[in-house]
Amino acid sequence: MPEGHTIHRLAADHRALFAGAPVRATSPQGKFADGAALVDGQVLEGAEAHGKHLFLGFAATGWIHVHLGLFGKYTLGDGAAPPPTATVRLRLATPSAYADLRGPTACALITDGEKQAIHERLGPDPLRDGDDPDRAWRRIARSRTTIAALLMDQKIVAGVGNVYRAEVLFRHGIDPYRPGRDLTQRQWNAIWTDLAALMREGVRNNRIDTVRPEHTPEAMGRPPRVDDHGGEVYVYRRAGQPCHICGDEIRTAGLAARNLFWCPGCQKP
Repeated sequence: MPEGHTIHRLAADHRALFAGAPVRATSPQGKFADGAALVDGQVLEGAEAHGKHLFLGFAATGWIHVHLGLFGKYTLGDGAAPPPTATVRLRLATPSAYADLRGPTACALITDGEKQAIHERLGPDPLRDGDDPDRAWRRIARSRTTIAALLMDQKIVAGVGNVYRAEVLFRHGIDPYRPGRDLTQRQWNAIWTDLAALMREGVRNNRIDTVRPEHTPEAMGRPPRVDDHGGEVYVYRRAGQPCHICGDEIRTAGLAARNLFWCPGCQKP
């Protein structure tokens, strides 16, 4: 599932390609035909993200709410749109750009009130200006649940996925099985600040890189990572390989239906 930085980049891409212009909206697949017909010909007035939720704003009809889920994908392009395939749930197009959405978990036209209800059930997002990390801290500080599970709970922190979860805990030397209530507020504030910086880099570069400058392949004289996920990381999907810092073997285990990755040497209980 795409992490929050991808959705924020999609919002920025929609603003760059379509904002202020009337768009042609269609649903070649047919599942969003009624919504597309209402939006067709309207001006895109805004695009924003909260966690893994994308909102495309049209004054007359409200918002298109998109959640990509596990299988949703976007294709965006400059120039005239090619003939659509039958799998496209929503196409937005102008003479100079297009965006095709396929396979999302959610694609629906919603009102301002329904949009606000989604925001209210989500936790603060490190990429949203003004979101308060203390909202998350108040829940983390009294929880017996592991910090690894809490970071993936979108009601507590919005936008963090498996990669950022594994990497930020490594970067701060925190055992993923530590209960939330055993963290200090200082540790939480450092995690939040680091997440915001890493995820901003993810938006900028359209990939996740989490290693510090002294641990890049060039600095360490090691081969670059080869993985379809891309990006240089410390522990994510490196199970069985040596830690870049201490040399211990990276471990993996299942936690809340997702694979957890950590270094037992650097993230001691």
